Amino acid sequence: MRILTINAGSSSVKFSVFDTETDTQLFQSQFERVSSVEDAIRQIPDLLRAQNITALDAIGHRVAHGGTKLFRSERITADVIHEIETCVALAPLHNPSAITGINIAMKTWADLPQVAVFDTAFHRRIPDFASTYAVPQEWRDLGLRRYGFHGTSHHYIMRRVAEKLETPAKDLRIVSCHLGNGASICAIENGVSVDTSMGMTPLEGLVMGTRSGDIDPGAFAFLNRHLGLTVQEIEHKLYNQSGLAALSGLGNDMRDIEKAAEKGDKNAQLAINVYAYRVRKYIGAYAAAMGGVDVIAFTGGLGENSVLMRQRICERLEYLGVIFDDDKNTGINLKNFNVAAIHHENSRVRVFVTRTREDWMMAQEVRRVLAKNDKTALSQMNIPIAVSGHHVHLTQDSVETLFGKGYQLKVRNNLSQPGFWAAEETVDMSIPHGGMIKNMRILGPCRPANQIEITEPESYELGLHVPVRLSGDTADTPVVTLHGPAGSLSTNGLIVAKRHIHMNAKDAELHGLKQGDQVEVRLDNGERDLIFSDVIIRTDPHFVNEMHIDTDEANAAHIEHNGIGELIICTNTTAHICEKEDHENS
Repeated sequence: MRILTINAGSSSVKFSVFDTETDTQLFQSQFERVSSVEDAIRQIPDLLRAQNITALDAIGHRVAHGGTKLFRSERITADVIHEIETCVALAPLHNPSAITGINIAMKTWADLPQVAVFDTAFHRRIPDFASTYAVPQEWRDLGLRRYGFHGTSHHYIMRRVAEKLETPAKDLRIVSCHLGNGASICAIENGVSVDTSMGMTPLEGLVMGTRSGDIDPGAFAFLNRHLGLTVQEIEHKLYNQSGLAALSGLGNDMRDIEKAAEKGDKNAQLAINVYAYRVRKYIGAYAAAMGGVDVIAFTGGLGENSVLMRQRICERLEYLGVIFDDDKNTGINLKNFNVAAIHHENSRVRVFVTRTREDWMMAQEVRRVLAKNDKTALSQMNIPIAVSGHHVHLTQDSVETLFGKGYQLKVRNNLSQPGFWAAEETVDMSIPHGGMIKNMRILGPCRPANQIEITEPESYELGLHVPVRLSGDTADTPVVTLHGPAGSLSTNGLIVAKRHIHMNAKDAELHGLKQGDQVEVRLDNGERDLIFSDVIIRTDPHFVNEMHIDTDEANAAHIEHNGIGELIICTNTTAHICEKEDHENS
C-alpha cells in the first residue's frame, strides 16, 4: 500500500510517501514559510510525478487536536471534519491548517480513502486523576481537561526504544522527551501514556521556542489590570512572543542562544538554564508518578542535536540511577534512525537519543485503520466472557503461615481454565491505615508469588493507588496484610487486573496472535453496545478461550458472567520500525 502523509502546519507543509508492504520511504519533502497551505498541497501531485510516483492508495493527515470524541485515528468523513472543526478553539494555531489540508486533499485525491491521525490519540488512556483540572464541573463539561500532544512522536519513541532493548513496551517505564520548537514530555508506563506535559492546549508544560509553557493562570488578571491587555492579546503573546525567544531576546533557535551564552550573554544563559530546569523537573515528576524510570529518551530537533542541552538536563539525575556518559553524548550517530546510548554501561537508567518518525507512524496508522475497516482483512471469532471479583493467589509458604504448618488448600469448585480452582478457604486483607476487605476467596493452585486482585472502586474505598497490571506483574505494588485463622503476613502483590484473554495456543496461531498482543472485543448486549480496547492476549496449549474482566467493568458494560463478545483482530502484521540499525553507538 502506497500512503501519502501530509503534515500541514501554519507556515509549513511536510509530506512523505511510504510503501507499507516493503516498509520503505519513497519520497519526502516540505514547503517552508508557505503563505497558502492550499497552494502548497496542490503542488504535491506534480512533485510526486517527477519522482515517478504515479499511484497512491491512501492519504494520512496529521491533526493536532481530536477533543473528547476523536480519540483514535479515524477514516475522514463529513462528521469527522465537523468534529475537528469543533476543536479549533482548543488548538487555534494547528487545527485550522489541518482542516485546510484535508479539504484540498479530498478534492485533489477524491477517489482515495483519507485518514486523520490525531496528536492527542496516544494520550487517550491517561487516568482521570492525571487529566482532570480542579475547576468547576460546568467548565469540565465543556471539555476543559488535559489532552496532551506530540502523541504520534511519543508513540514512535516508545516502540523504537522497546525494539532497541528487545523488551516489550509493557515491561518498561519510559520518559519520552520531544524537544523542539514545540516541546513535551510523556510518561509511558506498561506501553501506555499515563501523563504528559502539554494539557488542554499545546501551551502548557515545558518552555518552548516561542511558547511560555507553565504559567500561573492568575497572570491573565494581573496583566489585564496593569497593562490593559485583553485575554486574546495575552494568549497571542504566550504562544508567539514567549519561551526561548522572550528569555534570550535572540529568537527561538537554540543554536544561536548557545553561541551567545558561550560569549557570556546573561539572557542566553538564563534561557538555557530555565529550559533545562523545566525538562529536568518534569523527568523527576514522571519518575515519581511511575514509581521509577527505566529509560529516558530524547528526540525532536533540539533533543537530537543539542549536546549541551542533553548534558544539562541529565545533571543531578544520579538519584534516579542515571550515570551520564559525556563522551557518548558528544559522539552520537543517528543515521538510519539509530538509537544512540548516552549512558554509562553501569547506569541503571538507560538514556537514548533517536530521530522521531512521525510520518512513518502516520503511515502505519493509516494502514491499520483501513485494514480494520476492510472486513476481508479482519479475522473474527466469538469469545466467552468471565467476570471475577476480588480474590487472592498464594504461595504454599503463605498458606502455611495463614492456616498452619503443612496445610493444604481444599478445592471448592473447578474454574473454566483447566487446572485452576477456587478454594474453600478465604482470608481477610487489611492496609496500614485501617481499611479492610473481608472473605477474599483464594484461588489455586499455589503460585511462586502472592497476588491480591481487587477492583478499581475498591482501591478508591481503601484510599490506595493500585496499579493496573497483568497477572504475575507484581513489582513495586502496595504492601497489604493478609489474615488467616493461624496467623497474618505482610506481602506486596496488590493489583487491579488488566483485562485479558486466555487463548488456546492453536487458536492464537490460527488467528495470527501471540502472547502479549493487544486486541479489541466488541459487545452487543442489545442495551449498551461497546468495544473493550487494549485487551491483552495470553496463550497456552491448555487454555480454554475466555476473556476475563472484573465486576466493575462488567457492571459498567451491563454484562453478566457467561456473556459473549466478538474478538476483532487485524491480521496484517506491523512492519519493523527500522530494518537496518547502525550499531556504532549502541
